[in-house]
Amino acid sequence: MFTSVLMIEKPLTSVDVEFVTTLHGDEPVSFVVLMQPRGDQDRLLRAIDDVALGELDEAVHEADEPEGSEARQPAEVGLQYSLRVLRDQGCEAVGQIVEDHPLDLLKSVVDEVNADEVIVLTAPHYVEEFFHRDWASRARHKVGVPVLKLFAHSEEAHSEQ
Repeated sequence: MFTSVLMIEKPLTSVDVEFVTTLHGDEPVSFVVLMQPRGDQDRLLRAIDDVALGELDEAVHEADEPEGSEARQPAEVGLQYSLRVLRDQGCEAVGQIVEDHPLDLLKSVVDEVNADEVIVLTAPHYVEEFFHRDWASRARHKVGVPVLKLFAHSEEAHSEQ
């Protein structure tokens, strides 16, 4: 069985699930999902990313989203949903909320489960990516297994197609 550690920032969409569960063809896949709640220190960077993507309305409402300790409950709900949809696709899936030190947790999980890869499923973060401070870039230097960076889909964008 192929084991992937999947770092996410929001619940998986149907497109995301289809993509990550078919990456390795018919080989059975086991996922360890790490859900990173929204951090309050990232608000400015998210607003800049929204502006860069032309999503001005999103940038204006960035402060309306729960962050920090208030983001824990929505993250838990999103994690449970994501685990359920992965299991519905026939995959093994367990997970946890990232409390602090995400890269240390990622490294320990990769070592503990003898993971074959890490998948970082994220929205575009242009400022962090430019300076190689995004999760995938930082993880590549820490975990010792291949790190694949994928951009998450939104259900709104998917339903318009």
